[in-house]
Amino acid sequence: METNICVFETLPPTKLFIKCAVPAMLSMIFSGLYSIVDGIFVGRCIGSDALAAVNLVMPLISIAFALAELIAVGSSVQLAMLLGEKKQEQANRTFSVCIKVITGISVFVGVIFFFFCEPMLTLMGAKGNALQYSVEYIRMYAAFAPLIIVYFAVDNYLRICGKPKYSMILNVATAVLNIILDFLLIVIWKQGIWAAAFASCISMSVGTVMALIPFIQNKLELKFVKGWIPIKQFAQIIANGSSEFFANISGSIFSFILNIVLLSVGGSTAVAAMSIVMYIESLVAALLFGMVDSMQPAISYCEGASLKKRVYALEKRVLISAAVLSAITCIILRCCGKWIVPFFVKPDDTELLNLSIQAMSLYALSYLANWIDGCLSGFLTALGQAGRSFIASITGTLLFPIIGLVILVPSMGLNGVYLMPLFSSIMSAILSIVLVATIKSDSRDFGRELQV
Repeated sequence: METNICVFETLPPTKLFIKCAVPAMLSMIFSGLYSIVDGIFVGRCIGSDALAAVNLVMPLISIAFALAELIAVGSSVQLAMLLGEKKQEQANRTFSVCIKVITGISVFVGVIFFFFCEPMLTLMGAKGNALQYSVEYIRMYAAFAPLIIVYFAVDNYLRICGKPKYSMILNVATAVLNIILDFLLIVIWKQGIWAAAFASCISMSVGTVMALIPFIQNKLELKFVKGWIPIKQFAQIIANGSSEFFANISGSIFSFILNIVLLSVGGSTAVAAMSIVMYIESLVAALLFGMVDSMQPAISYCEGASLKKRVYALEKRVLISAAVLSAITCIILRCCGKWIVPFFVKPDDTELLNLSIQAMSLYALSYLANWIDGCLSGFLTALGQAGRSFIASITGTLLFPIIGLVILVPSMGLNGVYLMPLFSSIMSAILSIVLVATIKSDSRDFGRELQV
């Protein structure tokens, strides 16, 4: 009987791409919409201090999820390759150990956040109502940490087992349940900031339980078993996941630097304009990430099965689709900014309106090249090229953007800030192409293989 993951090597590349990418992109759309709706509920129904509190604690929560993702992404590459190599027993042990480790991390993070969140938030500058709201919010997450942090890891493992549709259904259902609970608790029953956190935690907890059921029932290729894995193998898992982990960290660092530059050059209005642009950009970035991430299990599996031509055939479809999506986004943002921006700006705030339209028009140019680095960095991760993926991620999220600010802002001012992503994208694209093209294996024939 054909297993779920057999499609990774039997289904035609285009059909496999559609089967994996479309559900993942739909999941990201719903997740993005949930974030927007959640912000509206908190900001309008509880107040600006509550919204500030959510924004304040999100970096801490993001770091907690990034720690789990470090293991999840790194192990996903190994698991897919082991299944491709038909090493079922080793794959099961790796899967079981990683679930245990992620659960342990979740418990540890939950304890730290619950008992030490107040001094941590005070050091970050929170005070007054914002501090009170922040503590209330993050302690709810801490209480549910063992259930919610493992959710994103299990989602990765579902896709490895050839269950992208089930993963999509869970993500969509989780987002919808979250919105419904937000509406009931905050809008109808007039509850406070704890309700926003509670709605998110309950939704993700339900998602975790539903995601684990097929594994517990032994209905998928990966199964829970006893045993441990060699330290060397676990170190490789950490290395494979490090690029995504440090990309999240460096991205947060650069956001801090960017805000300082914007304040010094254009004041709070410039920061607000960039925030509007990034709000839109985050939705498109989520779509691109969903597409790239969805193909990682298939690419890793084919790499493990030594199906080199198929590896590059799949990556070719990722690149073409990302290029088309990015080109459409560039055109829409440059031509339709005057209709998009007013959704986020009061009608009488003409200064912010005009600056945001200008920022969006210039920022849109980055879509001419930013898809290249995103696709190839994910490709390197899928191939198990941890060092190269790490270099691509760090330079693309921190080094090149800082260099862009240093070069462009002194001579161009705010326009230099808004053109910095284009500069960074071009530099990152060049480096990523070099990193992929110089892999010491059959993959060094990068240009030739992509003609498959």
